[in-house]
Amino acid sequence: MSKGNGTPLTDELYAYMLAHTPPLDAVQRDLVDTTYRQLPGNASMQSAEEQGPLLAFLVRLIRARHIVEVGTFTGFSALAMAQALPADGRLITCDVSEEWTAYARRAWAEAGVADRVELRIGPALDTLRAMPAEPHIDFAYLDADKVNYVPYWEELVPRMRQGGVIATDNVFYGGGVTDQDATGAAAAIKEFNDRVRGDERMESVMLPVADGVTLSRKR
Repeated sequence: MSKGNGTPLTDELYAYMLAHTPPLDAVQRDLVDTTYRQLPGNASMQSAEEQGPLLAFLVRLIRARHIVEVGTFTGFSALAMAQALPADGRLITCDVSEEWTAYARRAWAEAGVADRVELRIGPALDTLRAMPAEPHIDFAYLDADKVNYVPYWEELVPRMRQGGVIATDNVFYGGGVTDQDATGAAAAIKEFNDRVRGDERMESVMLPVADGVTLSRKR
């Protein structure tokens, strides 16, 4: 089995990659830094720095106008995607925490994109099930509680338009997906990855970005 070119992602190479990726703007940088400073115990829930430009790139690439995000936290990923939307685009983002998303609201307002973002507080499955059943979503970003990834997927896929894209974060789960005896969230991600691989409605590719990102396109 080929393992590619085998280049390890050292700290130096990671810094080099960031230096050759679109830099975070002032609002994005402040939000990332504030999250690590104010919420050090939870900051790992924030999407990796390189994922912001990647998500923005994908939104622009497919000319998305309607985005759904499952899992907001402090709003970095939503900020990056909202900034990539056209002025009349819309992003619905789901979370259960008023405390964490307060940081997000401030950042969206500071960046001038608050009018593009609708935050829905409550169980994400309820939010998704209340959406129109017909295909209407251009882009979705899944980065919430791992044990519900499969149910989230099953609500999102029928609502994706043809050619629409779902980006799913943490599909490596820190390497836990290779554990044959995985339990809890790691087992849930393993189940999710197998479900995605076998879903004929979508074509998917898993990438070694951050903690693993799968991109899935609606056939």
